[in-house]
Amino acid sequence: MTKSVDFYFDFGSPAAYLAATQLPHVCADTGAQLVWKPMLLGGVFQATGNHSPAEIKPKGPYMTTDLKRFARRYGVPFAHNPHFPINTLLLMRGATGIQMKEPDRFGAYVDAVFHAMWVEPKNLNDPATVGAVLQNAGFDAGALLALAGAQETKDRLKAVTQEAVGRGVFGAPTMFVGDEMFWGQDRLDFVREALDAA
Repeated sequence: MTKSVDFYFDFGSPAAYLAATQLPHVCADTGAQLVWKPMLLGGVFQATGNHSPAEIKPKGPYMTTDLKRFARRYGVPFAHNPHFPINTLLLMRGATGIQMKEPDRFGAYVDAVFHAMWVEPKNLNDPATVGAVLQNAGFDAGALLALAGAQETKDRLKAVTQEAVGRGVFGAPTMFVGDEMFWGQDRLDFVREALDAA
């Protein structure tokens, strides 16, 4: 049986960005498959009564400092997005649609959006900015926006979000190895241990 990690993520989570930079290495090292699960974090929060840690003062500024520490440890770029919070509904629908219809381009989409969110932060609340980011990444922004608006795409994102809640997810990033849940990019060592033992 193939080992795998289910990775529930939302672009609005800086910790999900950091996890996304590391999980491919963890999976390559352990011979596991990485299963990307785009979900709507706002929907998870609504279903579970949870809130973004960034909303809690003084936890928000501390978390930004801590995320920068992890970025240095991982050797990856990271910058706080001054436009945060960003409504990621359109972005997550885009990820879902691409994953369904053009899976070979899913990685390029994820990289482009995470980069525009947490590396060279842009105001992704602005549809024109989103369109420019996608265009620069080689996507037909109009076609992608149409795909994001398709009922099939909306239904799939809703289903994966409900699936996440049903599995006990309350935040992002959340990883599963089998039925064992790990929340937070700072739990990747435990993910690796679980994969080594699988």
